[in-house]
Amino acid sequence: RYFLVGSNPAETKYRVLKIDRTEPKDLVVIDDKHVYTQQEVRELLGRLDLGNRTKIGQKGSSGLSRAVSAFGVVGFVRFLEGYYIVLITKRRKMADIGGHAIYKIEDTNMIYIPNDSVRVTHPDEARYLRIFQNVDLSSNFYFSYSYDLSHSLQYNLTVLRMPLEALKTETNQTRQESFDIFEDEGLSTQGGSGVFGICSKPYEKYVWNGKLLEAVKSTVHRDWLLYIIHGFCGQSKLLIYGRPIYVTLIARRSSKFAGTRFLKRGANCEGDVANEVETEQILYDASVMSFSAGSYSSYVQVRGSVPLYWSQDISTMMPKPPITLDQADPFAHVAALHFDQMLQRFGSPIIILNLVKEREKRKHERILSEELVAAVTYLNQFLPPEHAIIYIPWDMAKYTKSKLCNVLDRLNVIAESVVKKTGFFVNRPDSYCSILRPDEKWKELGGYVVSTGRLQTGVLRTNCVDCLDRTNTAQFMVGKCALAYQLYSLGLIDKPNLQFDTDAVRLFEELYEDHGDTLSLQYGGSQLVHRVKTYRKIAPWTQHSKDIMQTLSRYYSNAFS
Repeated sequence: RYFLVGSNPAETKYRVLKIDRTEPKDLVVIDDKHVYTQQEVRELLGRLDLGNRTKIGQKGSSGLSRAVSAFGVVGFVRFLEGYYIVLITKRRKMADIGGHAIYKIEDTNMIYIPNDSVRVTHPDEARYLRIFQNVDLSSNFYFSYSYDLSHSLQYNLTVLRMPLEALKTETNQTRQESFDIFEDEGLSTQGGSGVFGICSKPYEKYVWNGKLLEAVKSTVHRDWLLYIIHGFCGQSKLLIYGRPIYVTLIARRSSKFAGTRFLKRGANCEGDVANEVETEQILYDASVMSFSAGSYSSYVQVRGSVPLYWSQDISTMMPKPPITLDQADPFAHVAALHFDQMLQRFGSPIIILNLVKEREKRKHERILSEELVAAVTYLNQFLPPEHAIIYIPWDMAKYTKSKLCNVLDRLNVIAESVVKKTGFFVNRPDSYCSILRPDEKWKELGGYVVSTGRLQTGVLRTNCVDCLDRTNTAQFMVGKCALAYQLYSLGLIDKPNLQFDTDAVRLFEELYEDHGDTLSLQYGGSQLVHRVKTYRKIAPWTQHSKDIMQTLSRYYSNAFS
């Protein structure tokens, strides 16, 4: 057998899993559901060691040997023979949200479970193993032991409050569907004051190892299940008059219609789109590190391919393969499913910012715009006017080329109007200074004001054709606008405005560029070609030669690798 011993960070409580190695095909994992102390685990392992020695009283041979030390279980996987267990052997701390550490997987280890004596060999096993290992788990996969990365901060903090409210109102403790309440044994007898742990179910769409955990999900304790997201995570620290402010950017990539550019385009029949990433910027004051007492704020936006059936044929070897609509969809079925998912997760209004080219000599990108407009117009018939999908077409390429106006100024106008409609999340009520010095912009801010602060309702969904360069710049501008409101709501600046070339914005821009580069490498095979600097028109000439290199490397990876 394999024994998997897990502990809490302080190494005071332990759990043990027994994995049977005599089954050639099936996975048998036994969880005794018992919480051991350090002393008990030592005794247990000692007994196992003694009981499994070959000859009683022999000193040299041990009955138990340590196979590997790890930081978590990614999951169990089987191809044509028996099961493998995938373990995280190296990790790196990337960010911290209210004392909850977020780690990046640096290295993993696969261990074959069945013993050699019962192994049923299959000639193709090695091939499938190689295909599986092609997915490099050390590239931008993140996990956290105590924070649910698949949900937004707004969701997590709202769920945190729910059981408390529920318990205050109801004396008999009923189970609610969105979370499981584990009562701590032995404590619930004292006048019904139990100790509760809250565990929300992760949001499947952004979990990447859901399939790998399926085999053991129902048999083992929840603490063993470590859900992994893919995308980007970065954190920077701002010091504002001695107050430590952490700015965190988390991007969650959808695992549902994942794949690289040109191979995955548009949407599948369930309404999941290609290159769908949810980006969340979290701001918090680190002088108080607790979710209940600290000040937290977040803003979420989404990018994703145009939700229609479309594709590009890459066999032609053209740098810009023609866009074809593969399937007529007169009743916007796919788009309906897609926006339905979004309305369920974010509420309304859903704002679409479409950055695709409008004017072209040869009709190329415009095909998508025309179809999208038709779909949105059709769907809006079935939504009440106040919850209608808002569609903003804005040909970014055209404005970049024109001499008259600055792209980013125009984008800023759009960004302001978007943030005004959606609002943002902050977990503390407005500070007194907003009454003393009322701010026009602040008063008109949308969202949902509650006694504990503000909630973001609705979301901005940005797209161009690839959702890489143009999208990242647009998202940065919206993020910058939201950041100003966030800093203002935490009482750190006196007006909800931020200028370029300030330290805060420069730091924020770097975070967004990192984020853009990472997502671009995952989907397009190169870093960003156009950065915020290129759109500000302050990029040096050397930048343009770099751009050409990036375009070529993108073309190469699309065509050949």
